[in-house]
Amino acid sequence: MKKDKKYHNSQQGDSQRKRQSQRPEYGYIYLVKNPSSNELTVCASEERLDRGTHVIAPTRYGVDYGMVVGSAMEMGQYEPGSMEVQGSCLHGEPIAQDDDLVASAEPEHPEPVVEEQSSVAKESTCGPCKGCNGSVNRYRNENPVKITGEVDWIERIANEEDYQRFLELNKMEDEALVLCREKVLVHGLDMKLVSAHYLFGESKVIFFFTAANRVDFRDLVKDLVSVFRIRIELRQIGVRDESRVLGGLAVCGRDFCCHGITDKLNPVSIKMAKEQNLSLNSTKISGPCGRLLCCLSYEYDFYVEEKRNLPPEGSRLKIQHELMKITEVNILSRKISLIGTEGRHLTIPFSAVYYNDDHSRWEVERSYLDEFLSN
Repeated sequence: MKKDKKYHNSQQGDSQRKRQSQRPEYGYIYLVKNPSSNELTVCASEERLDRGTHVIAPTRYGVDYGMVVGSAMEMGQYEPGSMEVQGSCLHGEPIAQDDDLVASAEPEHPEPVVEEQSSVAKESTCGPCKGCNGSVNRYRNENPVKITGEVDWIERIANEEDYQRFLELNKMEDEALVLCREKVLVHGLDMKLVSAHYLFGESKVIFFFTAANRVDFRDLVKDLVSVFRIRIELRQIGVRDESRVLGGLAVCGRDFCCHGITDKLNPVSIKMAKEQNLSLNSTKISGPCGRLLCCLSYEYDFYVEEKRNLPPEGSRLKIQHELMKITEVNILSRKISLIGTEGRHLTIPFSAVYYNDDHSRWEVERSYLDEFLSN
């Protein structure tokens, strides 16, 4: 029995290496999002795909069902203020049930049929949807690049049968989560179950949980194996990862950044809140996860970039014959607040200030001073 299993594993490994050796030298690179675990994977494809295309691709946990949310092709250098940046579309349409719109995994005539299916997929997945209304453009100028290193390849475009199986697994995940929570109470473990995920490519279920301390769940795993009769894996995640997996509405009224934009959790510090002149009240700058808002790190670079071209707070500007102290540099309103020695307050726009290289100091435009004094 062990010999048969060993032979089967070696045969499977040989087939995988054979498929890898048969891959083309050039291809397209995309970001594939797993709807269940909400994680992004960089994968290569032999054919050009569009945003919202449902695919079967490898992930960090195994082969799974996913959706193309954007291109990972090399882009030109970003210039501040550029309006040419394209975002990802997270509102992929369901797989069409029409046979003409279903991509076959094994076409009889590879080249012409694949091209035809790709064009059909573009019309069905890249058209206006309730999320972006067609504002996210297709990759019209995308060219294949040379694939180097260990890059996972997308296995195939998902068909109707794959989509139905994905929906069935979603229902099974809800049932598995309820059952596992009951088992946790029975064993009296100090842990909070977040979600359950059935892998698409193999018989395996993953349970994500949070806990304040290390948990000995060996007895729980044995109990779950006796119920599900498949491989069981428990993964401990942090409170920020819990929000990333479950999602929700933030204080701004939009989806959590960690759930809707990216699965990468950047470090956030209180310095970022100070740089943006925000209240340091923890309840106002913290998210539902209890940690500092992720958007602070996204907006921090913008504030630093803008303040480089402006006088710092605490410096002084000469207004007429008086040196006034800068008390606030408001990036959003694009205005600078000043206070004089006698308590006089003044607000001037960014456009009225410039740096004098000859005198190595910040000064106010003469034209603005003349207009200000005349009024």
